[in-house]
Amino acid sequence: MVMQQIKEEDPEKSCSQPKFAHFSRFQLHLVCIPRYVNMNDLAFAVICSSNMNRSMEAHAFLSKKGFNVRSFGTGDKVKLPGPAPDKPNCYEFGTSYDDIYNDLIRKDKALYTQNGLLHMLDRNRRIKPEPERFQLCKDKFDIIITCEERVYDQVLECLEARIPEENTPVHVINIDIQDNHEEATIGAFMICELAALLSGTEDLDNDIDELLHEFETKCQRNVLHCVQFY
Repeated sequence: MVMQQIKEEDPEKSCSQPKFAHFSRFQLHLVCIPRYVNMNDLAFAVICSSNMNRSMEAHAFLSKKGFNVRSFGTGDKVKLPGPAPDKPNCYEFGTSYDDIYNDLIRKDKALYTQNGLLHMLDRNRRIKPEPERFQLCKDKFDIIITCEERVYDQVLECLEARIPEENTPVHVINIDIQDNHEEATIGAFMICELAALLSGTEDLDNDIDELLHEFETKCQRNVLHCVQFY
């Protein structure tokens, strides 16, 4: 995972700045998504492997737009790039972002400043205390959005292992997002676009297939979708 150090700012105020000069028209449309209100009716979860980059970028963006959102990882451990490809930094879920930040400073402040990990962790610790593992969460969501197919499969495996008690549906949707800073940023815009579409219907269960088709056509991204029950 290669991270770039980019100062956080409100995309609504920076659409015309050089930072977005290389974006396509569709990407610019996503950058300029307006701030939404009254989005608290649906409970969203955004999930990647380590609850560090992609899910946290989307968590930050959706939260600013007024969505009711939480984020998680599904891996056995939280993994971050280390000094070599075969030497990742591994932490247990529940280790605070503060502790991980300070550990990386002790190990090699220059390296982890240069590759953007310290910047990312600083962003994360301003959103919530620590990375969370989805398999340990008992809360219920209306919509779960995963950032890669392997994570999607792990989420389905977890939900299928639980015995339904209320038969309340949860829609699990996957959008493949590469694990780097730029793709995580674009992915957050796309997830927000999808969240807005899904929040705008009065009959989510009946309309979701049509809405997902609309999203796929607009974004030119294939999505996976499955319904599970709590």
